[in-house]
Amino acid sequence: MIPTQRVILGAGLAILLIITAASIGLDVKSRSDAAWVNHTVEVLKKISDLRVLMRSAESAARGYEIYRNPSFSEEFQAVHARIAPALADLKRSVRDTPEHVALLEGTEPLALRRIEIAAEVMRLRAGNDQAGIAAVQGKGEGRGLMDTVMGNFDHLSAEEERLLAARSQDSRRTGIVLLGIDVAGALVILLLVVMMMRESRRSEGALKSTLMETTAAKQQLEAAVAERTEHLVTAHDELRLSVNVLQSTFHSMAEAVLVIDAEGNVLLSNPAAERMLLHRTGMNLRNLRAMSTVLHGDGLTPLKPDELPSARVLRGEPFENMEMIVRPHSGNAPRHLMISGRPMLDGKGNVSGAVLVYHDATTSRETERQLYQSQKLDAIGKLTGGVAHDFNNMLTVISGNTETLVASLKQQPELQRVARLIDEAAERCAELIQHLLAFARRQPLQPRNVEINAAVADIAKLLRPTLGEQIEIETVLEQGQMTAHIDPSRLTNALLNMAINARDAMPNGGKLLLEAHRVVLDQAYAQSNPDVRPGPYVMLAVSDTGTGMPAEVQQQAFEPFFTTKEVGKGSGLGLSMVYGFVKQSGGHIKIYSEEGHGTTIKLYLPPGEGMTEPVTSAAPPAEGGAETIFVVEDDPLVRNFVTVQLQSLGYQTVAAPDGKAALELIRAGQPFDLLFTDVVIPGGMSGRDLADKVATIRPGVKVLYTSGYTDNAIVHHGKLDDGVMLLTKPYRRNQLAAMIRKALGHMPTG
Repeated sequence: MIPTQRVILGAGLAILLIITAASIGLDVKSRSDAAWVNHTVEVLKKISDLRVLMRSAESAARGYEIYRNPSFSEEFQAVHARIAPALADLKRSVRDTPEHVALLEGTEPLALRRIEIAAEVMRLRAGNDQAGIAAVQGKGEGRGLMDTVMGNFDHLSAEEERLLAARSQDSRRTGIVLLGIDVAGALVILLLVVMMMRESRRSEGALKSTLMETTAAKQQLEAAVAERTEHLVTAHDELRLSVNVLQSTFHSMAEAVLVIDAEGNVLLSNPAAERMLLHRTGMNLRNLRAMSTVLHGDGLTPLKPDELPSARVLRGEPFENMEMIVRPHSGNAPRHLMISGRPMLDGKGNVSGAVLVYHDATTSRETERQLYQSQKLDAIGKLTGGVAHDFNNMLTVISGNTETLVASLKQQPELQRVARLIDEAAERCAELIQHLLAFARRQPLQPRNVEINAAVADIAKLLRPTLGEQIEIETVLEQGQMTAHIDPSRLTNALLNMAINARDAMPNGGKLLLEAHRVVLDQAYAQSNPDVRPGPYVMLAVSDTGTGMPAEVQQQAFEPFFTTKEVGKGSGLGLSMVYGFVKQSGGHIKIYSEEGHGTTIKLYLPPGEGMTEPVTSAAPPAEGGAETIFVVEDDPLVRNFVTVQLQSLGYQTVAAPDGKAALELIRAGQPFDLLFTDVVIPGGMSGRDLADKVATIRPGVKVLYTSGYTDNAIVHHGKLDDGVMLLTKPYRRNQLAAMIRKALGHMPTG
């Protein structure tokens, strides 16, 4: 190998090793930062919960002192029993900060003393010991203790919020540095490729010149030429090996990399660019702009043509971490991208092209959105729950007095009628507060083991006269006994609310499907849904053939007072009450909906103690294969997830975002063994339409469908015929593997 080439190769590999080590170190730090952020958020929640417990204990003690109602005493005892464990749990959570531990150790005896004083007053009140009560209250110790405890909690909360801000800033800074290192690595790779290729051409030129100048002395120099040729062959082999290493690194990068010329033509792209951007070598970026709407990172302001990454970098403008959102006109899901660009200059210093590196931040932004939505609902729940609790106390007084007033005004009909109006208004307020308490997860539940199949069958009978003859009701229940540990009356209210919403979404009539199945939500599903605990559940699904919901409506559907109905047609509390009931019961709720195709709402309820859980541990390991699976899925996150899972099972994969792209690949001769397609895909062609067209090109093709709706709902929606295989979302890896193997051995239908 020529010394210059050795220097280039050695320097390049050294730089790559340094960049790789730095990238690994920053990745570890990024994970650590994220863990600390989550830990701090959990500590803030525990502090908030302790405040609520202290206030609840004080409120219950005050209620007992005023009304002497035993229910306040029971509430006080229940809250009292939770305070000490909650303080101990909080101390464990902040053990990494000695100052916070010291503050809590000083706060704990004060809090417990405050509760003991309240308990003592309640005991004296129960014994009607007025002198004892006066003695305790005369000291004025309780209020001072409560102020000190709440002040300490405020101080601790402020310190944790400061830590959260600092740790969040560290996490974002680490992510930016990590992206910068990846960009630098890509640029170094490209620079090394160019330098090695130029050095190779220079060596070949030198060889030709030597051969031409020594023609006359060919016989004498034959041995020397042979030796020189042998050295060059060795150098070329080593150069080819080096280029292969660099190309392998380039093709294995998770970031999309595009090398373009001055006209915007793509000269070089890696596989990540084809998956993420659908851009390949030979395309022109200017022609691709008409296929998408490109927005700033706020998702509201469109980018002007001269603000696009390719336009900026071809003006000679380098940049880092430019944020933008791409919304394809094909109907595919939008992508949130972070772009860095560097211009390439020729020997005269003019811009001859550019390198663009794209980082897909869609998943991280979606996780942030889900976390924000969960935190927002939790904050609204705490606010409405606190207001509702106090309102109920006031309504108790109002309702009791108006009832007495109505009875005492028998001789004054006009005043009695006014009193009845007040009483009716108070009753309506009480119903509203019950809905708010349901959303806030503070309604008084009476859970027990409920046989779900019998409960759903009974509720279906109640719904038939309620929904009317224009709505056809069907039930699909898994055989065998299924019990869930829930409050049966709240379950009835929840299903009734969802059924009424479904009826309103089908003004011209339609079908309502009630389903019950045993399911297991695994760790992968829990990671993409932060509020889910993996394990067995009883799944109840309510599906309709109505108008469906757009994405922005789905994101707000569980918020209280949010409604798309006309004024006076709905309070906006139906789904929020269902959400609160499911969460308070220890379950999970999920909406699947597409405009024009209907809606499925799935309730995942905790199983009862007597329920026979699915034997997941005894299931055979996921079986893979070596066949080629053609995946057609419009959601890029789902598409990437499926292809990665299939590849981990040993399969080869081909992917397309819609029917048109899939047909183009198939007509071009793309081989595959199984078509795995979503039922609802963009572009005016359903998954069934695609399968029918593929069957004309490849007779006997094997097909497996998937959908976010339940399988029977799709059957009744007219999308699938009997005998067609379907894998419903969400599904686990073992379910995917089993269905793929089953479909590969399944005879084609239709």
